[in-house]
Amino acid sequence: MKTYSAKPAEVDKKWVVIDADGIVVGRLAALIANRLRGKHLPGYTPHVDCGDHVIVINAEKVHFTGRKRQDKVFYWHTGHPGGIKQRTMAQLLDGRHPERVIEKAVERMVPRGPLGRRQMSHLRVYAGSEHPHAAQHPAVVDVAALNAKNARRA
Repeated sequence: MKTYSAKPAEVDKKWVVIDADGIVVGRLAALIANRLRGKHLPGYTPHVDCGDHVIVINAEKVHFTGRKRQDKVFYWHTGHPGGIKQRTMAQLLDGRHPERVIEKAVERMVPRGPLGRRQMSHLRVYAGSEHPHAAQHPAVVDVAALNAKNARRA
């Protein structure tokens, strides 16, 4: 019996929409990364982009476990003397681009390189509940129903 290896021409990409309202960020990012890579499919091939197109809505309403929203701090340096900057997760979510929280979480779970960059281009994250991809007829994935730990009860 030969091992199946998917060819790029044989891949059938589907569109899925995920509502991130009340979902824990780490669990959501892991599920999205698996969907983007195609690891949920029986014909998964590591060197072929066989994942789905993923649309995430309500990115501004995600939750964190513990006190990560207030305590998790991201640092960067401007390159100038005394140029250390910091921003908390709450500042990111309450700022102008709350969708970047999910984008960066998923980006850190996808392999680096040309294939990972191509897979990340199939991710669309929107802060609100509207998205312009209705013409693709995306299937709805209920992340909260997959596991009780996925949804955070406030």
